[in-house]
Amino acid sequence: MNRHWILAKRPQGDIADGDLVLQTSPIPTPQTDEIVIKVAYLSLDPTNRIWMNEADSYMPSVKLGDPMRGLVAGRVVASQSKAFAVGDMVMGIGSWGDYCVAPASSFMSLPAIPGISLRDIFAIYYLVGPTAYFGLLDIGAPKIGETLVVSTAAGAVGSLVGQIGKAMGCRVIGIAGGTEKCGWITKELGFDGAIDYKSQDVGSELARLCPKGIDIYFENVGGAILDAVLPHMNLFGRIPVCGLISAYNATQAPVGPSNYPVILIQRLKVQGFIVFDFLSRYPEAYRALTQLHLTGQLKWRLHEIAGIEQAESAVRLLYKGDNTGKLLINVGDF
Repeated sequence: MNRHWILAKRPQGDIADGDLVLQTSPIPTPQTDEIVIKVAYLSLDPTNRIWMNEADSYMPSVKLGDPMRGLVAGRVVASQSKAFAVGDMVMGIGSWGDYCVAPASSFMSLPAIPGISLRDIFAIYYLVGPTAYFGLLDIGAPKIGETLVVSTAAGAVGSLVGQIGKAMGCRVIGIAGGTEKCGWITKELGFDGAIDYKSQDVGSELARLCPKGIDIYFENVGGAILDAVLPHMNLFGRIPVCGLISAYNATQAPVGPSNYPVILIQRLKVQGFIVFDFLSRYPEAYRALTQLHLTGQLKWRLHEIAGIEQAESAVRLLYKGDNTGKLLINVGDF
């Protein structure tokens, strides 16, 4: 039998009890060009909340009554596709369950990288690592000596962005929630400074820590944080827009940035991106991330919770800022 979560109701604001329901049913069987995966790890990500909305985004929304979509890694246990055989280890877009069935085209082989565990390859190399790498290098275009500011800097993506920025020769300031997170990114990850948005005024701290202005702002939050950053952006600054988590649980359209005119005045480049746009270039990111990690320039922290039954309560941690690093559900062994 297969335990799996379905989307029973569309959340109104925060995810509430009953929006997702854990059901038990027979293990699915694949149709033509499909595979069935025994899930080892489920990735929980801010985009999960977007997929629960009625409106489509960069992917169609999850239909009511359907299994909740998620990024998974595991072993193929049944296949009706020439792309994968039983026993292959894969990672891709599946669903929240002990097992999931999905088109083979939604998956890729789980690569073997010397010195990196399979768990870490999935947790870091499938989504957050390439997001940080391509968002910063392709859109942020960092130069030696520039100032980079990162929001949600203690999160899975933000913590990597800051370290990659340091390796590229930037001065890096992180915005995070709480003294523990701020201490982690400065003392362990090498950020040049940190701002605790929960207890400090972001705008005044940016003025103090970025006296020469900001060249790159890696955007994960939106809202008031973006408004605080914009007045400090330098001429021809760049803003890669990775996420807008402050608005994901909003029940009405969020107010746009009040400092919007700065984009014109400072001739800023503001560009949103989805990491799967860079899928054909993943090997480039793999090489760079591995070299940085094995030389001690790139560290990460995984927040692992055991049991598929914990997925619904665990995903809420993302929107409260209560996770420490990349959030994973350990469903079972590879």
